[in-house]
Amino acid sequence: MKLATLRTGGTTRAVRLEGDRLVDLGAPDLGALLAERDWASRAAAAGDTSYPREGADFAPLVPRPSKVVCVGLNYRDHIQEMGRELPEHPTLFAKFSDSLVGANDAVVRPAETEKFDWEAELALVVGAPVRRARGADAEAAIAGFTVLNDITCRDWQFRTREWLQGKTWDSTTPVGPYLVTPDELPGGVRPKLGLSLSVDGETMQSDSTGDLLFDPVALVEYVSTVVRLNPGDLIATGTPGGVGHAQTPARFLSGGETVVTEIEGLGRLENRVITEDAA
Repeated sequence: MKLATLRTGGTTRAVRLEGDRLVDLGAPDLGALLAERDWASRAAAAGDTSYPREGADFAPLVPRPSKVVCVGLNYRDHIQEMGRELPEHPTLFAKFSDSLVGANDAVVRPAETEKFDWEAELALVVGAPVRRARGADAEAAIAGFTVLNDITCRDWQFRTREWLQGKTWDSTTPVGPYLVTPDELPGGVRPKLGLSLSVDGETMQSDSTGDLLFDPVALVEYVSTVVRLNPGDLIATGTPGGVGHAQTPARFLSGGETVVTEIEGLGRLENRVITEDAA
């Protein structure tokens, strides 16, 4: 199944993609749907109301997740381009939900940064409450996967050894358009999918999610050891090589660019970068 959160009539609705229609699933958004114990059955059921796929206005996939956990340095080539050693454990940081925008929304470049950088990522969506999950329980907790761009203020990220202040600026993280369930993907809960990112048509990143150092199941196991994971929570699994910061000379987003982030079988984010005046 391909599921999403659609903006319509001044509100949002959880929907399922069926051909060229988006079928209303009777929940206000995907987060609310995933919170139901029988969400998969309800998501597969027929619906009386549907909307056209053409011109759909997608909200952030899960508008208000209880947590967004991100993983740094999780592709071997990106670790090498950043001059780091392969880590023994995942590098974790967090985002707040205010940073999330929809698949085709504008991304807001803050006036306070001069180093606004892209990071194409596979994100997993949690579909069941878990704590200290292992093996099959960790696999079963993965509702599906989506596309995320962890756009980063590098100058703020590297002010200190903690990355949060560079990673969670308001309206900087597009996610969506769809949650795709593992049964539709090669590799299932460990999908091997082509991933790419372009800026104004120029390819900057191109890799496979099969290059992840810590795969999605391992990340659910690790993160759920630290904190309870709730339905609708997101784990962004890291970015491959090709970020602007690592290029010579470095390249960043100044405003006006169109950034396209795609993952095979999951969908496409297309976001215009706009600039924000300082308060």
